[in-house]
Amino acid sequence: MSQFAPFIKPYIEYNQFGWGPCDVSEMEVPYQPFCKSDRLGKISDWMLPVQDKKYTNKYTSTFGSNNSHYAYFHEDDDATFHLVDGGNPRALKPYQRNRYRPNQRNNVRVHGRNVRGNATTGGGQGGTGGSGGAGTSNKYGKGRDMRRGFTGRRFMRNPPVRLRESSVVVRSDWVSIEEIDFPRLLKLSLPNIRDGNDVVTCGTLEYYDKQCDRINVKNERPLQKIDRIINVPGTIDDPIIRRLSKTMGNVFATDDIIATLMCCTRSNYSWDIVIEKLGTKVFLDKRDNAQFDLLTVNETALEPPQDDEGSINSPQSLSLEATLINHNFSQQVLKIGEQEPKHKFDEPNPFEEPGVELASVAYRYKQWQLGDDVVLIARCKHNGAVKSPSGEVQFVSIKALNEWDSKAANSVEWRQKLDSQRGAVLASELRNNACKLAKWTVEAVLAGSDQLKLGYVSRVNRKDHLRHVILGMQQFKPQEFATQINLNMDNAWGVLRCLVDIVLKQPDGKYLIMKDPNKPMIRLYDIPENAFDSEGNDDEETSEDRPFLK
Repeated sequence: MSQFAPFIKPYIEYNQFGWGPCDVSEMEVPYQPFCKSDRLGKISDWMLPVQDKKYTNKYTSTFGSNNSHYAYFHEDDDATFHLVDGGNPRALKPYQRNRYRPNQRNNVRVHGRNVRGNATTGGGQGGTGGSGGAGTSNKYGKGRDMRRGFTGRRFMRNPPVRLRESSVVVRSDWVSIEEIDFPRLLKLSLPNIRDGNDVVTCGTLEYYDKQCDRINVKNERPLQKIDRIINVPGTIDDPIIRRLSKTMGNVFATDDIIATLMCCTRSNYSWDIVIEKLGTKVFLDKRDNAQFDLLTVNETALEPPQDDEGSINSPQSLSLEATLINHNFSQQVLKIGEQEPKHKFDEPNPFEEPGVELASVAYRYKQWQLGDDVVLIARCKHNGAVKSPSGEVQFVSIKALNEWDSKAANSVEWRQKLDSQRGAVLASELRNNACKLAKWTVEAVLAGSDQLKLGYVSRVNRKDHLRHVILGMQQFKPQEFATQINLNMDNAWGVLRCLVDIVLKQPDGKYLIMKDPNKPMIRLYDIPENAFDSEGNDDEETSEDRPFLK
């Protein structure tokens, strides 16, 4: 008998139909949404320095990290925990000592005084007392100077990355169909798209008051509140589009939806558009109770507004403020009154309601041929009318740029530069609001507006977001302004056609296009028919209740 342990031959399963195990036990494993571009991190990294926060969000998932089914819940773990190291917790590690040595010869000016020290650490004691010996450390530490706004060059190189929230929560039952990054979209082109043909024109326009062209900084005018309603229904809720969808076209949308898709490569904030496909018909629509109609403020700035809840300068508050300013401004610059002349189109406003005073808006339903039997029907709008010197009626799109805080926005002071250097003011707005201005230009081009009038509206006091004044007006031709802001309409039509082709290849159903909140790409999802019923759309119509979709 051998003194060694016997060798037992292990049993090995052989899969003759493929590779891998033959039988797989059924396990209830939760599904984790993922993106191909996400980085895979480490289970535990013991070599990463504690103070190194440069790559804090390096391994953050695209869909967020708030997955409750992966969370670890502990009950009494803390009861058995005891601190072993009784030394000074603020003591530096050996590799941290003498890492930041103050520069004794640098002179820094803080709050009007010359102090000695280093721009990174805040200098010596002279930074607080006005005079101090060289080589002494800051009495109150680095954090006090940081709270006073004294930031060194080192902290400006790598600003902290802020993760934005998506416009809609991506659910686990949504199927990702396509991911298109912006560099691919910028290479698209669809030339030789002619101006659209008018199919239906409806509404009544009031004439622009030419006295508003004389407004300047020295002759400012208070912005008034106009009690008028602008109805902005979606594509499917539009009765004219319902009527036209029975006889012509196979792609239906509104001008703001088309402009959002055409200018998607300039956007930073997240947005989403709902798509319903039935047969050869595609309806591009917006979600109910969504913030799609709100205007963004300083979306493309180097330092966008901070997400401070309750602040008048938060992105949500600024968007609501900018939207109300545009509504009031577009009506105040018109000649309002029953005795004033008006320009009427063939049909009345389709969104009239008894007892409700509607704003001066006229709608044009236009048709474009995009090739390969793709016919686009879109609802466009004008804000006013004006008579040329020859007596011809021209149509105007009226928009307003608003100034909220030039220092916080790192922008040009309008009251100092608007009259003398208007080009510098416009260049600053093109840098901070590139997406919004591009969308306004696309909407004016689609509607066939002869003029695009931009107003400059500023707060009376930068701490008061309820009172505003008009500081000036500027006028452009939409096509020339598109060239000035480097807006290529051939690329814009190419982006729209690419997205339409992707949807037309899909089976009938409901889809959603969403701009990724933190990456330059758009995503296409296949969503259930009742995807947004939980948001309060209990009485939403289904495809069976919409015979015009069949």
